[in-house]
Amino acid sequence: MSKSIPTRRTILKGTVAAATLFAFAPLLRAADLGLTVRLMATSDLHVNIFPYDYYRDKADDTVGLSKTAALIAAARAEAKNAILFDNGDLIQGSPLGDYVAYEKGLKDGEIHPIVAAMNELGYLCGTLGNHEFNYGLDFLGHALKGQNFPSVCANAIKADGTTLVEPTRVFKTTILDDAGIKHTLKIGVIGFVPPQIVQWDKDNLAGKVTTIDIVDAANKYLPELREKSDIVVALCHSGIAGGERVGGEENAALHLSKVPGIDAIFTGHQHLVFPGKDFATIEGADLEKGTLNGVPTVMPGFWGSHLAVIDLNLVRENGKWRPVGFNVEARPIYERTPDKKIVSLVDPVPAVLAAVQKDHDATLDYVRRPVGETSAPISSYWALVADDPSVQIVSQAQLWYGAQQAKAAGLPDLPMLSAAAPFKSGGRSGPDYYTFVPKGPIAIKNVADIYLYPNTIRIVKVTGAQLKDWLERSAGIFNRIDPAKTDEQPLIDQTFPAYNFDVMDGVTYKIDVTQPSKFDKDGNLLDATANRIKDLAYQGKPVDAAQEFLVVTNNYRAGGGGKFPGADGTTVVFQGPDTNRDVIVRYIIANKTINPAADGNWSLAPLPKTVNITFPCSPNATLETVPAGVKVEKDGDAADGFGKYKLIQS
Repeated sequence: MSKSIPTRRTILKGTVAAATLFAFAPLLRAADLGLTVRLMATSDLHVNIFPYDYYRDKADDTVGLSKTAALIAAARAEAKNAILFDNGDLIQGSPLGDYVAYEKGLKDGEIHPIVAAMNELGYLCGTLGNHEFNYGLDFLGHALKGQNFPSVCANAIKADGTTLVEPTRVFKTTILDDAGIKHTLKIGVIGFVPPQIVQWDKDNLAGKVTTIDIVDAANKYLPELREKSDIVVALCHSGIAGGERVGGEENAALHLSKVPGIDAIFTGHQHLVFPGKDFATIEGADLEKGTLNGVPTVMPGFWGSHLAVIDLNLVRENGKWRPVGFNVEARPIYERTPDKKIVSLVDPVPAVLAAVQKDHDATLDYVRRPVGETSAPISSYWALVADDPSVQIVSQAQLWYGAQQAKAAGLPDLPMLSAAAPFKSGGRSGPDYYTFVPKGPIAIKNVADIYLYPNTIRIVKVTGAQLKDWLERSAGIFNRIDPAKTDEQPLIDQTFPAYNFDVMDGVTYKIDVTQPSKFDKDGNLLDATANRIKDLAYQGKPVDAAQEFLVVTNNYRAGGGGKFPGADGTTVVFQGPDTNRDVIVRYIIANKTINPAADGNWSLAPLPKTVNITFPCSPNATLETVPAGVKVEKDGDAADGFGKYKLIQS
């Protein structure tokens, strides 16, 4: 918990005159009584309501709005004045969301299950997240109509120049001081979404919705909102990143905090917790106070893992309330003990569970349907250190589909490759966040476990030079290793998102981690001369820089997601109507039994046997699942409940 609360002496600062005391009497009274407004928020719920993991088909105490609801109730009980917001990414992100979008459907008058759950909890206002657009504008519109609270967003613009939803709202609410006397507080709310939605969901938004920069939108709407409001709350579905502002940032909360007139920011999108260690090196982010450039700020994790709480201490001055102090807190629904056990801190709220019970049960039936068999286990335990079956099966399906579509569309007869990344490989989501599908029947829940997102198929045309740089961008996930050192060296850069570690199937190559990375974790060029990708070949022959290839990928990557060379939206030659996940299901159905064994087309370049490189992985990973040609051994425990493993050099 972070605090910044003025004392009565600060308020009186340098005056004892009776006339001055009389003039300040309203202010003193409010300050003495500790008039406080508690602002609470959820973010990145992604249709996680029950404490349940549909992918593993088992209970999970680390997720669920039904558990966050218990934190909300407790926080309300502690405060006379408590207001609840949501910060976006509601309707997509779990099999329950896919069931509603693809199986059940949603029409006017029908309430989306995440909305039904939220309607039980008394939200004042929400904003839109980038994943709100994954199922199209009609579906989003139906979902929003079911809310008993409004949503605001200032930087998503319709073709006619108006905002998709209201850019701002002012709410008049009754608050109580410690004596129980009523006052009126005007709360201004403004919302933002990453401007990249027009790339990530181009098919759904082209010609219908454009975006503007988050800071530009704030500068446009904040002056009037500030004038009408006592306090202003920003619902910023955008993360926190350092550096100088250039405009159009995906993670713009730090830059937003410099715009005058904002009293509190709720941020999200990155699935992290602020205040928290992940932001320790960012200038302007104060982890002790819980501020961005002095503005109280909270990012409450993801999937209901935390509740954001900002307490604003208010005084009345010149007819308006204004903040003079604050507390900041991100409250968790669970904790992890030193021996890696999950301890639930709250129980689910029955009313929230009851609101979605039928849809939960239907989702279980949906995800348990078998669609075929796998002749070998599919796991993602080792996906960051070796060619991996969870990525291999995606590429097999993408190449199968791409070959059919390229022929039908009359695309040039060029070598076809597949780009795919591991989605579940631990990282910020914890030591249980891995894919494992045993040998035998494979169901929709398993496919959803392998491919998490409702992306759609794209084919891009790239040169050999772009192909190599695509792989150089992926290779940024590895720390640089000193081959002369014998001390332990961590292999994986934990700040690099695993979904940006693309494996390119159809070519062979090695990654030399003793060399510097050409790109940083955000895709910016670091060293034009860097060369980690070695022996890049197609059908045994070195890839020429001018040679052309077709690459099957997804709409996020092809549209510029992750900032990959050769994938900025201009190289797309085919836009498929099918989701990557549906393509995998159809591939399994067509083949009945699949063999997901990785073909070992990529590997780390050999290192001296004396080099000691380690990486975190699930403590439950079995060495029997290590792909052929790779040797690892357990080497104790890593932070945050992970096991530590050592990569053995041959």
